[in-house]
Amino acid sequence: MNKEDIRKVISQSILADGMSPIIDLEKSHGSWLVDKVSGKEYLDLFSMFASLSVGYNHPYVLEQSERLRIAAINKPTNSDVYSQQMAEFMQTFKRVAQPDYLPHTFFIEGGGLAVENALKVAFDWKRRKNLAQGSSAKGEKVLHFKQCFHGRTGYTMSLTDSPDKRKTMYFPKFDWPRVSNPKITFPLKDNLEHVQALEKQSLHEIKEAIAANPDNIASIILEPIQGEGGDNHFRCEFMQALREIANENDIMLIYDEVQTGIGITGKMWAHQHFSSGVCESECDCGDGLSAKPDIISFGKKTQVCGIAASTRVDEVEGNVFQESSRINSTWGGSLVDMVRLTIYLELIERDNLVDQAAKNGLYLLNSMKELQNEYPGLVSNARGKGLYCAFDLPSSDKRDKLSELLMDEGSILLGSGNYSIRFRPHLNVTTEDIDFGMDCFKRALNKLA
Repeated sequence: MNKEDIRKVISQSILADGMSPIIDLEKSHGSWLVDKVSGKEYLDLFSMFASLSVGYNHPYVLEQSERLRIAAINKPTNSDVYSQQMAEFMQTFKRVAQPDYLPHTFFIEGGGLAVENALKVAFDWKRRKNLAQGSSAKGEKVLHFKQCFHGRTGYTMSLTDSPDKRKTMYFPKFDWPRVSNPKITFPLKDNLEHVQALEKQSLHEIKEAIAANPDNIASIILEPIQGEGGDNHFRCEFMQALREIANENDIMLIYDEVQTGIGITGKMWAHQHFSSGVCESECDCGDGLSAKPDIISFGKKTQVCGIAASTRVDEVEGNVFQESSRINSTWGGSLVDMVRLTIYLELIERDNLVDQAAKNGLYLLNSMKELQNEYPGLVSNARGKGLYCAFDLPSSDKRDKLSELLMDEGSILLGSGNYSIRFRPHLNVTTEDIDFGMDCFKRALNKLA
């Protein structure tokens, strides 16, 4: 096919209003996306919506291409027909990524479907709890937070509060309780009292919702750091309070780690920041083990999506991990994705990429703070954990214009929320890459000023 015809052909069948570069899958390398039409190289700081962990065409991944080829020729139904490749994946996932306090797993294709199955685990658990206790309540509601994003599928549509209302408008939704999100404004030390007041209000709303729906709330779900809603961070003291509320009211605590998982925050999972000696927020977090989830959903960087759950599920007999077909799908996740993640995890483990993300994330955050000092009228609220970083612009228009200017300068980034630019680099991004990105920002901000 003539490369100039690629977009034209695609446009004949779908709404092809995506980014201008056409990716060259063979020539793209590291953190650099190569446009197949123009040959121009772009610094990719969005990593395919945070789904790529080790960049493009990593030498180790290319060396393992035969493993991917074998997995790609046939597509087994992993839920019922098992393979050596699947076993090797599960062994590697358990060793490198799966927390020992979340021993139950389930795999599926799609982050939204991962969240849905996390909810189904909680629904089943709560209803069985209610029946055992003589309650007629169905346990059919999910408490969630403003500015959240959990997907676009049936259940998750009711949980998504995207700044882009086109994603949910006109679609039927459940009337599930939505409460305030007590996000941190940075620097925290200058805004601590304000954030504490927001936390108090949010916890009040949560307790009111539980009182209004006795025995009917199955789960509380939130992203450890809200992504699309605006890169919103929370203090671990607040997360501990959620853990306590969940314990006291027979409610499952679910962390949606689809975007925050697999090392980008400098921990394998973002919720692992909520522990003593690690927390950088000004709170009395004590023993952070009390902020552990009952369930996490994962996707994006994991390639294959799914959930991991704690032994709290085993408080009821016949739960979804004991009874066949309560949760299931035809494929049980793609075997190719499983093999690809196996290779990625081997590389992440070998090169200590989670620790590298923490180290280079600090370099990125300090670089952002320098931008904030240099452009005080434009850049504010610089924040981040590991490489999962963001800052704010004064308005949506300026944010959107800055994204366009950055593309012209050779860097690809996305917005989040109404005012933020989000950074989602690959785990192996270099400080030289970050420096190039900051130079692009300076040129773009000078044009925007």
